This record gives sequence, C-alpha cells and structure tokens, in this order.
Amino acid sequence: MAAGPRAITGGEAVVRALAAHGTDLAFGIPGTHNLEIYRHLAAYGIRHIAPRHEQGAGYAADGLARVTGRPGVAVAVTTTGPALLNIAAAVGQAWSDSVPLLVVSPGMPLRHPRPATGLLHETPGQSEAFGHLTAFSHRVSSVAEIGAAVARAFTLFRTGRPRPVHIEVPLDLLTATEPAGPPPTAPAQLPARPQPDTVRAAAGALERARRPALVLGGGAHGARAEALALAERLGAPVVTTANGKGAFPESHPLSLGVRLHSPAVQQWLADSDAVLAVGTELAESDTWSALPVLTGTLIRADIDPAQMYAALPADIALVGDAREILRGLLAGPGTAGAGRTAAHGTVADLRSEADAAVTGPDADRLPYLAAIRSVLPPAAVLTSDSAQCCYHGALPHLPVDPPGRCLHPTGFGTLGYALPAAIGVKAGEPDRPVVALSGDGGLQFTVQELATAVELALPLPIVVFDNGGYGEIRDEMTARGDTPVAVGHAPLDLGALARAYGGHGARADTPAALADALRTALTVAGPTVITVPEPPAPPPPFPHPPSAAPCGAPAEETAR
Repeated sequence: MAAGPRAITGGEAVVRALAAHGTDLAFGIPGTHNLEIYRHLAAYGIRHIAPRHEQGAGYAADGLARVTGRPGVAVAVTTTGPALLNIAAAVGQAWSDSVPLLVVSPGMPLRHPRPATGLLHETPGQSEAFGHLTAFSHRVSSVAEIGAAVARAFTLFRTGRPRPVHIEVPLDLLTATEPAGPPPTAPAQLPARPQPDTVRAAAGALERARRPALVLGGGAHGARAEALALAERLGAPVVTTANGKGAFPESHPLSLGVRLHSPAVQQWLADSDAVLAVGTELAESDTWSALPVLTGTLIRADIDPAQMYAALPADIALVGDAREILRGLLAGPGTAGAGRTAAHGTVADLRSEADAAVTGPDADRLPYLAAIRSVLPPAAVLTSDSAQCCYHGALPHLPVDPPGRCLHPTGFGTLGYALPAAIGVKAGEPDRPVVALSGDGGLQFTVQELATAVELALPLPIVVFDNGGYGEIRDEMTARGDTPVAVGHAPLDLGALARAYGGHGARADTPAALADALRTALTVAGPTVITVPEPPAPPPPFPHPPSAAPCGAPAEETAR
C-alpha cells in the first residue's frame, strides 16, 4: 500500500522529488530565498557544489550531463531575481545544444501583487521570461504540485529532445507546510522507433547510392557502434558537426572529422547522391556559412520531428531514437551500390584540401594541439570555449576517438564555458582525465571558478592560448578595414592568478613545454593554468564562423 500524504514544506518537496529521480549532485549558490531547499539536501543524499557565480553552476551541470547522460545530476539551484538571470546564459546554451539541465528557483509569492512592491530580488515575470529559454517553465501553485512538475521535467529528458527546464516555487510555498503524497516519478520509456516502411525506404536509398555520405550530430552519441558499422558497410565518408565530435572515431580512414566549414567538404556533400544526417540541426553554426544545396536524397534521423522541416527539409524522415534507427538500417540485406566511389581516397583528398587552407597562426597552433593529443589518454574529456584555439584549432585538428569526448558551446556560442564545464565533468567522474581549453578572453568570463576547482582538489589542467584579448573580434574588425576597438586586454599573468586562488600556474612557449606541463597538471591536486602565449592573429584564410561559433560534443544522447 502506498504511503499516505505527509506534511512537508515546499523546500523538502523539491529535494524529495529530485532524489526520487536519481539526483545525487546539484550545483548552485545559497541565498536568502532558497535556504529551505538547502536545508534538506544532505538528508536526501544530494551532494552540493557551490561555484562562484550562477553561470558557472549552469555550465558545470551542463558539462556533467553531456558526458554522463544522466539528467538526474544536471540540477542547478538558484535564488530569485539576479541569481536566476545570472544563469540565463547557461540555460540558453543548454537549449542550443539539447542538454537536459533542470534549474530550480524561488519566485515571488503566490499572490504577489503587480505593479512592483519593492520585495527583495523582485523580478516581474521571471517564469514567463524563462519560458522563452527552456522547453517549459513551470510555476507551481501548491506543495503537492512540486513533485508532478519535477516528474514532468524528467519525462521530457527521457522521452523527447532533451532541453533545459525551469521550475519556479513561490517564496511562500517553499516554507509552507502542506500534506503531500509520495512524489510521482517519470516512467521508464522504450526508445522511440520510426515506421518500418520509412526505414526500408531509407535503407534502399543508401544501398543504391554511389556516393553516400553520413553527417553525425550530437544526437548520434548514443549510437556510436551502429554509426561505425553502417559507415563501414556503405563505405561512406563521415563528417561530424561540432557537437557530434567523438560520435565517430576520427582516426578511422572514413572520418572527415569536424570539417563542415570546409568548402571542399561542403561541395562533396552537395554532390553526394544520398546523405544521412543523424541527430543534427544542419545549421549555420555547423557550416559557418550558408547551407549547401544538396542534389541527392536527404535522409534525416532525429528524435525531434520538427527537425524534419528545419534548415534542409528531409526527403525521407526517420523520427525516433538514433540507435534504433541505425539498427533498423543495418538490418537490411547490406548489398553495396554498384560502382561506388572508393571512399578512402575521397576522404584523404578532402582532408588534404581542407587542411591546405590552414596557414598563419592557425597553422602555428597545430604542433601545440598535437602535443595535447600526445599526452591525453583515450578516454579524456576536452572542454572548450568559443575561442579561436577551439573552433579553428581543436575542433578540426585535435582528433577524438570514443570514449573520448570534446564538449563545446555550439550555436548559442557563449564565452566562459570551458572551465566550469570541466569542473562539472570532473565532479561527476573524478577519475576521468579532463582538460579545459580556452582563450584569455573567454577564460576571464568565468575565471573565478578556479576557486571552485581548488576546493574539489582534483587534477584539472586549463590550457589557455593568450593573444591579449578578443582575437576573433579583433580579426573581424581588421578584415572590415576598421580600427580595432575594445578588443585588446592589458597583459595578465594567468599563472599567478591561478596561484592566488590556491592552484598552479605554468607557461608553455613550445609544444614540448606544453606536453611537459600537461603531464604534470594531470597528476597534481587542483587546477593548473598553462598559458600558451600567442601574437595577435591576422584573419584566418577560411570564412569566420558566425557570431555563435563551434567546437565540441554532447551527453550520450543529448546535445545536438
């Protein structure tokens, strides 16, 4: 017999519902309005990590969710008003990259009058505002409703396209005591499967193709083995989006890596007679330019039916779980198309043509990236920022094979992601090597999280390419013929700053020095900032990414 209602506060109802869904770690900062939530965390076995800024809490939860695929730990607790608005950038990034981030905040009292009355942290319509950043923003109206709201969030995380959710609990409900029965829990769901006749049509188109192509996005991470098997059966070259990096082994002879920005790769894609795009928006932030005009059959596989009509509409629409879809395609007879192009030679030529365009400072970074790769073990996680060293560097030129990962803020393109995301990964998987990669401009958006990393006392290298400011924007100004304005920073000793926080600092003027510093940083407790000095760079020889620039990957089946 189920237990009857028990009188609990709204704060306890929040924590109890989170624990019922497997939450064992939350990120956030306590404040006057959320203390009733914090009171109950320990009793329900939920560990808490307090970053120095709510944006850091959101990025940390995001990073952990991408790597573990467990939305139960992607929880950030904020207070009302400024704290909730502080986390908005992280919520926007989680929306863009399809990450299951749950943000819980207090709100104004149930019967709060309007216009404003001058309450502390008073923010009109904060739940309505977050409704535009999330899959949904739910303002509860009773203690009993809290459990249902949390269950609704986890049902979305488990069954649809995972995106952030905001749950707001009015201040008076947090401390109010009301009877509430056991919290409902999100049901276990079987993976969604597409229609068999549609799968057969897609399999036939791929088998008949003489020049098939695969594009893997973040939604393909849960189908890595199947994607590899299908590519090998078809002899099809594979290119990944930024968030798809790591969904296909980049050491494989069929891999083009993350090179959708290359004109040569875009032309190859346009000329392919069958393109299978798995778990990707096929968006401008993937190609850094206008989308190519495809001449062949476009087959889209995605959990989100809306993607079948977005950007490039599908000729054959496979709506469902990526693994189930690819397993269905593999279940066919497997006869290769006659006269199919020798794919290995195609890949080698495309790689060479794309890489030949890399000159100047971008080419100068390549030995440093090779040094990082030589030190990192295969399962390491690289977190990156919206910085030149990432989208011009690590994105196409630091290869990753599963189970390794590369996490990047794609699309929304926020700055300051790398360090707190690395903290989140390290907090959830302390034995897994993690390296953050950033520029000096991006790092300083969240540099205060060095203090959080010190408190965790876990090895965490942060490699920073220092070009004295916002190098990408400086390049764009120069390319326009403008005089650069507000893009240069005064020199800063980042290593000394790390030591001031209680961490470590190093400088790497050569790739060998970077490799040595990285080896040490992977073994010492706490964060190590390794500065790689760079001169200000001229504009790159290939097109700039749009303002929201890419380099990374998502949770097992989350980010796109």
